[in-house]
Amino acid sequence: MKALITLTVPAAKKLIAKAVLRRSDVKNALRNGRVLLKGGTTVSAVYEEISGKKLRIGGRITPRGTKNALRKDGNPHCVLLEKGEARGVDEDIEDVVATLGRDDVIITSANAIDIDGNAAMMAAAPLGSRAGKAISGFATQGCKVIVAVGLEKLIPGRIRDAILACGRESVDKAMGAAVGLIPIIGEVVTEREAMKHIADVNATVIASGGVFGAEGATTMVVDGPAEQVQAILDLVLSLRDVETSGTAESLVECEGGCPQCARHLACIYKLNPKKKEGGNHF
Repeated sequence: MKALITLTVPAAKKLIAKAVLRRSDVKNALRNGRVLLKGGTTVSAVYEEISGKKLRIGGRITPRGTKNALRKDGNPHCVLLEKGEARGVDEDIEDVVATLGRDDVIITSANAIDIDGNAAMMAAAPLGSRAGKAISGFATQGCKVIVAVGLEKLIPGRIRDAILACGRESVDKAMGAAVGLIPIIGEVVTEREAMKHIADVNATVIASGGVFGAEGATTMVVDGPAEQVQAILDLVLSLRDVETSGTAESLVECEGGCPQCARHLACIYKLNPKKKEGGNHF
């Protein structure tokens, strides 16, 4: 049986979250080891599946560019799961990563992936702040690193070239914060791989993008036994109305002239506060 399906970006994030938690290595780490969640909207969806709670969202890309949360809301951005307990580790994530081992799992996301399975994350703060500095430890500890990321993050070139093209100090003007890219070494899991974790199917991407809320969407042909394909179709249909995961206050982005913009390099909004009535913010 073949089914033609379309996944919006929020639905894809939720599907990936469900699939990641079905993996045997993740199940084992949740039972016998530790799981570190590095915050982001897709990883927040993972945490939401586990606990019903959401993570604080920091950096994001919106129509106004590379932005950050207007303010911190007291919720954790990064969480360590151990023996059924969750602990926020924003302040000591570097120390936590240094203790992880072969039975542990790190789940992170990315801002860019390429066709070779490489991934990278944007960083607006010096050295990527604490979490950014901890990323180098992801590849050195010997634990499993899962990069949970939607196909809307697939770039038309190589991660290496993207890293060389940008940089916090090399950009003169930026819509939002000037950023650099931190490479992430791990197993990339997109909605395509997620389908295979959930059911005995093959998924082939045939189109990307759309309108009226389907901007960034992925359209796929899913092929396999009838009952398996139907299970995927039913799941996708159940996700049509999901929203982007993340605590509500942290999803409010920084505004022109706010303290966040003052810290961001090359931000064109520093002296141009957002007009309350909308309109041109440049």
